[in-house]
This record gives sequence, C-alpha cells and structure tokens, in this order.
Amino acid sequence: MSDRPTGILTQVVSRLLLAPIIVIAIAVLVKGYADVGDGFSGGVIAALGILLQYLAFGRAETERMLPIRFIPLLAFVGLLLAIAVTALPLLQGDALLTHFPRPGGDVIELGTLELITAVAFDASIFLLVLGAAVGIIHAIAVVAEGGKR
Repeated sequence: MSDRPTGILTQVVSRLLLAPIIVIAIAVLVKGYADVGDGFSGGVIAALGILLQYLAFGRAETERMLPIRFIPLLAFVGLLLAIAVTALPLLQGDALLTHFPRPGGDVIELGTLELITAVAFDASIFLLVLGAAVGIIHAIAVVAEGGKR
C-alpha cells in the first residue's frame, strides 16, 4: 500500500489549483463591498482550496507545505478586527457598524478599490471564516488519522 492518499495526477492538479483558488477568494472578498460577494464567501472559497490540499496530500504533507499552524491565529485576528470595526464608531458617538468615510467624504483609493471600513469588516470576516474552517478541517484530519499529532 502506498503512503500517498491519492494519485500523482490528483496531487499535481490540486497543487496547480491552489493559487487560482486563493486569487478567486481574494477577488470575491474585494468585490464584495460594492457588488455580489463578501468576506464570508471568500473565506469559504479559500478554505475549500486548503481542503483540496488535505484531500490530495494528507495532513502531514499539507502542514509541511502550507503554514497551517498559523491559521487559528488568523481567526483570532479576524475576530478582533471585526469587533474593532463594529465598535469603534461608538467612541465617536455613532451607531454600531457606522462606516467611514461617510457618503460624500474623501475616500482613499488603491487602484479601483476604495478603502472604506466596509472593506476592513469584510477582510475580518474573511480571516475569521478561513481560520475557523481550516481549524475544523485540521481537527477532522487529526481524528481521521487516529488522533496522531
């Protein structure tokens, strides 16, 4: 019996697909504040790309080639950023989730992307969903291998 969980073709295709999947996830994240899409969908897409790596290579090899150990930290950072973007307007006497700059205000732009607080909130949700989903995927992979770390 082979040590590989899948065939070489599956592994090559899954490795080639990882970068485009992450790019699509980021595109969905960035497009989300102005059109269809958002941080949640982007986080799920990115997590599915990492799940594909787990299925093709197994837990040990995926953890060797990707920085999986830092993913739970992303969830924590995403949660803190979401709380900050949600609650910081209270310090100015505004309602929760008040977005800045206000309509008609000066917006900082990065190419065609307008850097507003809605983008920061979507990015925080992206990090939170990605971290939580990959954490769950990792926990399932550990149990599937018999609890070995």
